[in-house]
Amino acid sequence: MFPFHHPATSLNREPHLAARAKILITRPPPLGMHPAWIDDTAMSYELIIILMFSSLMLLMLTGQRVFGVMGFVGVVCAIALWGGGGSELGFGGAIKLFNWYPMLTLPMFIFMGYMLSESGIANDLYHMLHVWMGGLRGGLAVGTLFLMVLISCMNGLSVAGMAIGCSVALPELVKRNYDKRMVSGVIQAGSSLGILMPPSVVLVLYGMIARQPIGPLWLAGVGPALLLAGLFLIYIVARCRLQPDLGPALPPEERQFTRREKFKVLGAGIIPLLLMALVIGSFFLGYASLVESSAIGAGTALLVAFFRGRLTPRVFHETLRQSLNASAMFMWIMMAALAFAAVFDGLGAVKAIEQIFLNQWGLSPWTVLILMQVSFLVLGIFLDDTAMLVIVAPLYIPLIVKLGFSPVWFGVLYTITCQIAYLTPPFGYNLFLMRAMSPPSFTIRDIYLSIIPFVLIMFLSLALIMMFPQIALWLPSLLQPKS
Repeated sequence: MFPFHHPATSLNREPHLAARAKILITRPPPLGMHPAWIDDTAMSYELIIILMFSSLMLLMLTGQRVFGVMGFVGVVCAIALWGGGGSELGFGGAIKLFNWYPMLTLPMFIFMGYMLSESGIANDLYHMLHVWMGGLRGGLAVGTLFLMVLISCMNGLSVAGMAIGCSVALPELVKRNYDKRMVSGVIQAGSSLGILMPPSVVLVLYGMIARQPIGPLWLAGVGPALLLAGLFLIYIVARCRLQPDLGPALPPEERQFTRREKFKVLGAGIIPLLLMALVIGSFFLGYASLVESSAIGAGTALLVAFFRGRLTPRVFHETLRQSLNASAMFMWIMMAALAFAAVFDGLGAVKAIEQIFLNQWGLSPWTVLILMQVSFLVLGIFLDDTAMLVIVAPLYIPLIVKLGFSPVWFGVLYTITCQIAYLTPPFGYNLFLMRAMSPPSFTIRDIYLSIIPFVLIMFLSLALIMMFPQIALWLPSLLQPKS
């Protein structure tokens, strides 16, 4: 659906580059490697790939920007291996990004989410959940989970859910004496669900890179997201029932609402749901392409804010600023990752991994799949999910297809595993976001301990989806057009 030509395939089309690489690698090696390492060409390829990854991880520890480190390592290694012409790999990888027409969806979806957030619709949603669920033990925590799923869905990014959860929900929960570890865990876990639900930006990126249709990927994320949300809700309700002090119900004087008032605030939740239905429905029903549906979402969000009297100059300026910041971050990371991936792809890394896993080690397909998930967890400590996806997907997707697994199903596994990595101590990305956006009373120890039960639930869900792939694949198979 979305054509994607990896820049490194130019090595296969131009034999002189491949020959140049072979000559340089079998000569006394650059970068100070010992000649004893180069016993044969295959071994040198493996060692160079290991050297690239180890250099990347080492430079990441210096605190430099991810895209700067990644692009630097990729271009330097390309020049060392292929001479002056090797720099073309890095530039070629960057230019390819601008040929991806579906990349236009990213700023559109991001703008839609930030516009709805900045215009105060998130506050309306929280008030609705407060009115309807405040009387239950842990009710506001359950409502917060729903809120963050909706916000993350509208934005397609877990960061948006974290920002709204910390700015809107966290003060209310703390004021009502909710346990701070319960609050921290709910906000972090809730923000991770949105990227599985359409319109997920992460799944759009995966679809472009893996050359998979976006529609089935979006549908495949719904079942696992509902499974995770259901298990989270069961845990919250059960834990608060057993330990009422973790999530006390609102006192009676704070929940004296008439039926009319309840149904009036219910309207706050209809607008974002209708907006998501418009975006997703226009795409699935064939009335609009993916890019057009994202433009519909961005334009409709702007109109919603305008007609509700929320489109002030400050809101518009802040929405544009945040949208441009997030979009530029994606672009820079993807350009650098494409340049980095072009080098080791040009070295035949896909064939090398296949040779090692299947021929030399004789691993079973399921063992290979589990090792891939473990590698996502490790890389997630150092890399953003976008960077990880652009680097690893070109290596793993061909092998996944050869092993007989569904690349759509694998995309869902990748997304869940990335979120586990984001929530896993000691360097989980969301953990530090939570610490930066929460009050000083939330210590790093509290934040680490708060996420443990939710991470265990995510591991359980990941295992269930691996054992029962139809959790993810049932909806796409049901709704895809019959041939």
